[in-house]
Amino acid sequence: MRAAVLRAQAPIETAPLQIEMVPSPPMGPGDILQRVEACACCRTDLHVIEGDLPASKRPVIPGHQVVGRVMDTGRSVSGFSEGDRVGIAWLRHVDGTCRFCRSGRENLCPNARFTGYTDDGGYAEMAAVSAEFAYRVPDDLPATQVAPLLCAGIIGYRALKRSEIRPGGRLGLFGFGASAHVSIQVARHWGCDVYVLTRGERHRSLAQEMGACWVGDATDPPPKRLDGAILFAPAGDLVPVALQALDRGGTLTLAGIHLSDIPGLVYERDLFYERSVRSVTANTREDGCELLRLAKEIPIRSRVETFDLDRVNEALQAVKAGRIQGSAVIDLSENDHTTKSEG
Repeated sequence: MRAAVLRAQAPIETAPLQIEMVPSPPMGPGDILQRVEACACCRTDLHVIEGDLPASKRPVIPGHQVVGRVMDTGRSVSGFSEGDRVGIAWLRHVDGTCRFCRSGRENLCPNARFTGYTDDGGYAEMAAVSAEFAYRVPDDLPATQVAPLLCAGIIGYRALKRSEIRPGGRLGLFGFGASAHVSIQVARHWGCDVYVLTRGERHRSLAQEMGACWVGDATDPPPKRLDGAILFAPAGDLVPVALQALDRGGTLTLAGIHLSDIPGLVYERDLFYERSVRSVTANTREDGCELLRLAKEIPIRSRVETFDLDRVNEALQAVKAGRIQGSAVIDLSENDHTTKSEG
């Protein structure tokens, strides 16, 4: 099969992903083999590729927002048949026995494994995953629309829950990329007023189009104090800015897997009055199932720009530069692969 392979971590500008012919993914008795239709691009892929995250598997096929059709199932798999559409997300294995797994916090399992990092991912014509970690995904939407929900969507949803925002509350989104453009749809569904603070006129324009009640630069103070906020941008210098925008009792959630250093905080200015900071680490499978149910109910529509597999480096370069409105998606369907916008 054809796949985009990373052999050594390097800046994405150097085009480190090489398109190669590699063997089909190995399958265990509990696994599903999938023919990939689409795989969305994520900033976590950049952290894997560029070395912000320590190297794990070498070489590795990145990509962890994978949608495709079942090609084959292991002998112990039940409930999935050839042709079913399934999704593969970042979290792909937990031990099930540690105290975190036993208490419903499998996202904190110290023996977890991750798609496109510890195991090969979806920038390829085929991918495999344990049936226990395969999501049933909608058949009535293009695969390119569904793919961003499998990380951008799930992590954004977990970040919303961690922010403790309540229906009708005032929510701030710092950064407006792939996750934020899904999160705003959930927050608006909950009746929240959403304040978007982001760099770049294109992102601010999209936020207004998607229902933000106020849009400003990342460092602008919003016109009203916020009940909760999510920092999507991997910029630690925005943590004090976001905390100062919170009302009493507000919570700031840090949604990224990587964040630059946070400058010193001033207790009375930044944290007093029971303001708090919480991080997000991966997600539970229940998070994913909840988000996919919501996606159908709302319904969520992803704004995507598609690229074929040969242009995967270009797609990730555009993500890094902030040139994508919504999500970049690698389209591996049999359709015409010219770059296009959807949503």
